[in-house]
Amino acid sequence: MLRLVLVVASGLLLSLAFEPVAWPVVLPLAVAGFFLAVHGRRARAGFGLGLAFGASFYLTHIWWMRAVAVSAWIGLSALETFFYGLTGAAVALLTSAAPTRRWWPLWASAAWVALEMLRSTWPFSGMPWGRLAFATVDTPVARLLPWIGMVGVSLVLALAAALLAHLALTRARSWRADAAGLGLVAAATAAAVLAPYDPGTPEGTVTVAAVQGDVPGPGNDILFDHRQVTLNHVEETERLAEAAAAGEVPQPDLVVWPENSTAVDPFLDVQTRAGIERAVAAAGVPVLVGAIVDDGPDHVLNQGIVWDPETGPGERYTKWHPVPYGEYIPFRQYVDFNFGELARIRRDMRAGSRTEPLEVAGARLADAICFDVAYDDGIHAQVREGADLLTVQTSNATFIFTDQVDQQFAITRLRALEAGKWLVVASTNGLTGIIDPDGEVVETVERRTTASVVAEVGLHRGASPGIVLTPWVTLGVQLATVLGLLLVLLARVRSRRGAPQVDEASA
Repeated sequence: MLRLVLVVASGLLLSLAFEPVAWPVVLPLAVAGFFLAVHGRRARAGFGLGLAFGASFYLTHIWWMRAVAVSAWIGLSALETFFYGLTGAAVALLTSAAPTRRWWPLWASAAWVALEMLRSTWPFSGMPWGRLAFATVDTPVARLLPWIGMVGVSLVLALAAALLAHLALTRARSWRADAAGLGLVAAATAAAVLAPYDPGTPEGTVTVAAVQGDVPGPGNDILFDHRQVTLNHVEETERLAEAAAAGEVPQPDLVVWPENSTAVDPFLDVQTRAGIERAVAAAGVPVLVGAIVDDGPDHVLNQGIVWDPETGPGERYTKWHPVPYGEYIPFRQYVDFNFGELARIRRDMRAGSRTEPLEVAGARLADAICFDVAYDDGIHAQVREGADLLTVQTSNATFIFTDQVDQQFAITRLRALEAGKWLVVASTNGLTGIIDPDGEVVETVERRTTASVVAEVGLHRGASPGIVLTPWVTLGVQLATVLGLLLVLLARVRSRRGAPQVDEASA
């Protein structure tokens, strides 16, 4: 019962590390509580304790999912809770068997991150919300991001928590090893703060504007009056052009519109296309338009389209990670999902796979659409192929009255820091802003307003060490976890084979 109370309290405590509370100092304590509770237990008990931890954390962490539906909040939380159950079982095994027990903080932290990455990518596209690294905005630990990436930072935090748990379990009898490990974590963090990652001299600059048109009506329904949403962006772009012509703001080289700035296909809808072309003509520069584009009778694409004032629509980025049961229905061909909120999803959104940056206004853009920003793969692939500027097109209208907006904006800031590049984020009604390579917000506007921001940004080529290392760190923790569990399994098999046999006749 004490262990159960401990994991529930630890899960709730971990949720306080993220927005809206954002107390990252509690993160290692919360994860250490998890490790303390499952340490040395049997796998089944570890699984149950992991479930309790996951439920208390995730139901709190994504409380905002109720804005979609209560069933979505409970269903997604239950799925993610299952992975914390697996984490509990894995850590229980790794801390109770001889082959891995001595160095269990290393094995357990690798298992935590391996399972964190598994739930962030599977099933379907997974759910990355709640990764430990996402709680580090405005902390010294965040300075490690360009050096070791999101996966590496999660590993450092998990290891620090495991060492704290080990100190508590041994009552400091073996404090030297734990202190040395914690000292290394602190030293690495201090080094990153004192000698921060330098992305180098920019190879050029561009002046970028991000437009936030706002959403009419209740503000949380992008389809309430989708034509007015598009018109808001058209008119704000025209006002921006007038202000630039009057010298009130710098003349932009590129304008970024958010996701869902058009909710109908601009190639088929005459009114929508006319509005876009009017805005692009007024700006006199390319506009990155967020649009829903038809892809046959049963599918749509969520795209960022480079719309040039002279040549019209050109290169496109398609969202990598459509939301299952939110933007498409898995297994629709086998099950009729025409009920409840799912009945609103009449056509499935296809996923994109573009890795080449968008060439526009002399810049090479790594684009991300909404939840894409929480995934490593799409952004990292574009950066490795030469992107020198990051853009995020998002529509947080559904969640505008929730903490999801703040959580996503924190992740967005961390992405700029991880890549060591400027980042421009455009949202339909919040939060829109421009972020520098240190993750600092240099321009922003209030949510639920019609406004735009303009800034000159540097173009930094090359991938940070953290982005280069991420696939290898991910593979390393996965292999370490599998190896550790195999060692435990082999030890148990040998133990059973070596057990004394009972002579049934003599018995």
